[in-house]
Amino acid sequence: MPELPEVETTRRGLLPLVGQVVASVSIRHPRLRWPIPTHLPQTLPALTLLNIRRRAKYLLCEFAGETGHGILLLHLGMSGRIQLLDDAYPAEKHDHFDVAFAGGQVLRLRDPRRFGAVLWLEGVEAEHPLLASLGPEPLEDGFNARYLHSALANKSLAIKNAIMDGHVVVGVGNIYASESLFRSRIHPETPANSLTLKRCEKLVAEIKLTLHEALAAGGSSLRDFFGTDGLPGYFQQSYFAYARTNEPCRVCGRPIKTMRLGQRSTFYCAHCQKR
Repeated sequence: MPELPEVETTRRGLLPLVGQVVASVSIRHPRLRWPIPTHLPQTLPALTLLNIRRRAKYLLCEFAGETGHGILLLHLGMSGRIQLLDDAYPAEKHDHFDVAFAGGQVLRLRDPRRFGAVLWLEGVEAEHPLLASLGPEPLEDGFNARYLHSALANKSLAIKNAIMDGHVVVGVGNIYASESLFRSRIHPETPANSLTLKRCEKLVAEIKLTLHEALAAGGSSLRDFFGTDGLPGYFQQSYFAYARTNEPCRVCGRPIKTMRLGQRSTFYCAHCQKR
């Protein structure tokens, strides 16, 4: 599943569309995680794209014009990708949704597994059920050691599961949780409420650093993720732990191990990472 760096890479790739006017909308297969609103081909044309923001793993595209105002919420799901095309190339089997702009460019959602989302938000976005209970953004100042230490105080679950909980902090999925914990030298099974303030400080710093490095590399491309320009990310070349089962640890040389936590594969070094 695309995580924060991949979604943010996609957002940045779509920024050339800001300021452009919608010419038309095409819905080919409306049945995604939730049905694509059928009114979009009538609602969006003639509106201008004012801004593209990211909240957690959601893209929020703000549109306005004489006929209305709203936010197009996009989510890539498990296997989705958004392309920015210079022309309306013929759609393929898994190309479900297009927004064509007056300048000739097309925003196209491709989603083979159909776990993505295209929704229309009106009113106060922070009150929407998908956004209302989200935790802080990991790259913003509000996510710091004191916040994390307090948020974990009553949580006895494994620290890896805790930092993947969007109520605690958003956007830290399986890949970057494994990598951040390795860099912090924290065993993924460590009870969350056992972390000292000092260890929380180290973990927060490594989450931020890992995400910044992944962003600089264009995210991770393991199966389905490509940027809006069709190019893959390459952060996977820098992994310390994720998907490196039985390969030598880059620090101590011992084999990387794998276990299941919260129904997700978890990669770690039993020597370097301590409870």
